[in-house]
Amino acid sequence: MKTSMKNIIIRTIVLGTLSLCTLSCNMDYYPSDEQSADVIMQEASSTIMDGCYALLKDEIEYLGWPSGNTYCRHYFQMAEFPADNICLSGKSTDPLFQATTYTMTDNLQNVGTLWMVGYKIIYMTNTLIGSLDEKKAEDKQVLGEAYFMRAMMHLNLVTLYAKPYSFGRGEKGIPLRITATAQDVKRNTVGEVYDQIVSDLKKASELMGPSRGNAGYPCKDAALGLLSRVYLYMEDYANCIATVNTMLNGATPSSKLDDNFANYFANAKSSKETLFCIAHELTDDRGQSSIGSMYSSDGGGWGEIYPSFPLLNLYERYPMDVRYTAFIHPQYEDEVPSSTYKVFIPNGKAGSTDRRDIVSYEVENTGGDYSFTYKGDKYAVEKRLIQGEYTEYHVNFKGEDLVVRIEPENIKKRNSYPRYFISKFGYQDGNPTLSSPVCCRWAEVILNAAEAYARTGDDANALAYVNAIRTRAGIPDAGLFSTGNMHGYANTTDIVMDERRLELAFEGHRMFDVYRNKQNMDRRYPGLQPWEIVDSSDPRIQYPIPYGEWTVSGIEKNPGY
Repeated sequence: MKTSMKNIIIRTIVLGTLSLCTLSCNMDYYPSDEQSADVIMQEASSTIMDGCYALLKDEIEYLGWPSGNTYCRHYFQMAEFPADNICLSGKSTDPLFQATTYTMTDNLQNVGTLWMVGYKIIYMTNTLIGSLDEKKAEDKQVLGEAYFMRAMMHLNLVTLYAKPYSFGRGEKGIPLRITATAQDVKRNTVGEVYDQIVSDLKKASELMGPSRGNAGYPCKDAALGLLSRVYLYMEDYANCIATVNTMLNGATPSSKLDDNFANYFANAKSSKETLFCIAHELTDDRGQSSIGSMYSSDGGGWGEIYPSFPLLNLYERYPMDVRYTAFIHPQYEDEVPSSTYKVFIPNGKAGSTDRRDIVSYEVENTGGDYSFTYKGDKYAVEKRLIQGEYTEYHVNFKGEDLVVRIEPENIKKRNSYPRYFISKFGYQDGNPTLSSPVCCRWAEVILNAAEAYARTGDDANALAYVNAIRTRAGIPDAGLFSTGNMHGYANTTDIVMDERRLELAFEGHRMFDVYRNKQNMDRRYPGLQPWEIVDSSDPRIQYPIPYGEWTVSGIEKNPGY
């Protein structure tokens, strides 16, 4: 019996997965769920796509380091930790330390692993795209998934290893791969990469219908949701709005949100809000090597990453905010916070970019007015109104005006930093370190449209979309926005950006949101990260092209590395 061309190609995928080089590097990877070519051929294209999803979460041995070396762990840390939402409470031998402190090098495991796995998945999807027939009904869904995954991998790579699209279409991007055949390696422009991502996501949305399983499999709306993000990043606001309106199809934004948000992330795989996640099962729990282990020590995690002072202050404008009460947890020595307080002050040299530890002093509380004594001198803690409405605590200490925190005296500390655990990446099936990390969800899509409306001057729609998010978060009517009551904000765009920060914190959006808008990252708050403002023109906002790539293929390195 003659072997069909389709089966030959499928067999090629299997063998290619086992020996594939990332573009031109000799970096072999053997999947943990490896199967024989004959079995793969029988299960055909859907199994190949399942292998792509497995590559997102499987541990990979790279540079002699297999434990916790997963694509999803590195991606969510590399996208989140260089931003201003987190405080690093101590030094780590994990390469997340370099990502957090902007000391990245081109031979780090996270830098190389993300690049390697991204291109392996792109290779697998290219081979499927070259072998399946979109005219055949049985091929459409999986073919759409292949286009979706190819787009998402290119998007993740271009946003981490290249400058934002808003810096210019002609900037150096990443190698674009749309066929499985061998070709010269070069860095395509950012514009060329984004154009292909748009094309792929449109094709994916045309081919796919509902998901063929839980949210670990993409669907039509997943492709459109990711497309709305891409249009936003490209500053194509009209198409961003049109895409979201297509998705809504007359429904209200509120109807797409999970009503039980406090339990959303623990149940992300089955929630109507999730458009695509990296689905994990109990057997996929990485324990101390999971994403959640850095955010909490529950279940044996490390618990070394806490919310930054600025983020905590933003949440505490409305302390009933479910995004605060459900996912951010102060740790106390006793079951309840004490009624006595300390002031926590960033301590360091004025004008220095060195990291800032924290010193804490007991405060006197006189009718809600705080003061403390240092070296025999009494200092008042100033209550300062931000935007005319929100309280922030300041102290003029050692010649600097510093933002400080007033905390219960019995709050737990690590290396002087108050411990606040974060639970967005845990408690799936009751397991503290297990989650299915969310790559795209309806709340982000709604905020994509809100920002697009704001930037095109449609303040009413922008605020209506923001209010849908805030209402779900439990913000009272008095805390909602209108064109007649901006709660001290100068413009609607600033409202949307703060809402994105509140809603999407720790999910890998903040760094891209700041730099794509050519804003600077203000990291002048306590933590092991340097006390500095990172300019959006700083070359460190791009990750280095991996050493194993540029030394073999000869593609251009990123400046500064």
